[in-house]
Amino acid sequence: MLINYPFIISSPLEQFEVVTLLPLNIAGFNFSITNSSLFLIIALLILIFWVSLSFHNAGLIPNNWQLVKEYVYTVTSSMVKDNIGKKGEFYFPFIFSLHLLLLYCNLIGMVPYSFTVTSHIVFTFGLALSIFIGINIIGIQTHGFKFFALFLPRGVPLGIIPLLVTIEFLSYIVKVFTLSIRLFANMTSGHTLLKIIAGFAWTLLSAGGILAILHLIPLGLLLALIGLELAIAGLQAYVFTLLTCIYLNDVLDMH
Repeated sequence: MLINYPFIISSPLEQFEVVTLLPLNIAGFNFSITNSSLFLIIALLILIFWVSLSFHNAGLIPNNWQLVKEYVYTVTSSMVKDNIGKKGEFYFPFIFSLHLLLLYCNLIGMVPYSFTVTSHIVFTFGLALSIFIGINIIGIQTHGFKFFALFLPRGVPLGIIPLLVTIEFLSYIVKVFTLSIRLFANMTSGHTLLKIIAGFAWTLLSAGGILAILHLIPLGLLLALIGLELAIAGLQAYVFTLLTCIYLNDVLDMH
């Protein structure tokens, strides 16, 4: 006998389905509100609200909100200084905003029945591609045509120049994919594993008898994995931002 339980996701991958909440087409363009765009807006609003709280009743002795914001600020500032140097001060507002947005998207995705925006390759790839294009524009504005010397090291024999330029160009382009796939793959695999173990624990509990007692084993494992996934959510936001700093430093210093 098949029993349908409301609010229970039947497939581990169903949690990643993009659902249209408000259809909206203007002049042939689709501006519909989906669960993905909704939770991205929610992450942005919570981010703005959190930053506003950190400035509320600010004093020499920081309150709890100030301490958390200052910690994230210090981590991001150290990241920029260590990887870009003084030149990174101009780009710090963007890097800080990027770090916070990814962090909140990842953490909000840990809330039950929410949606993880960063679990979709279309979002992470679009973000990585936008950053990649912007970094290259900065490189061209900074160095002019000398920027293309990235693809041709000095002292290379004339005969292997076409092959070397091709290899360097492909290795340069692949940064977009590594940046986007790393975040997407980690968030998707982690959430899928949590759903599988949670479903297994629920199955044992529903079976009754001795099996109902055994559900405590996957339940304990699930709690441990939730803590690990929270750490991964923060780490992946940090890694994405860190790689952005490294790629930006490469075009500024022509590494």
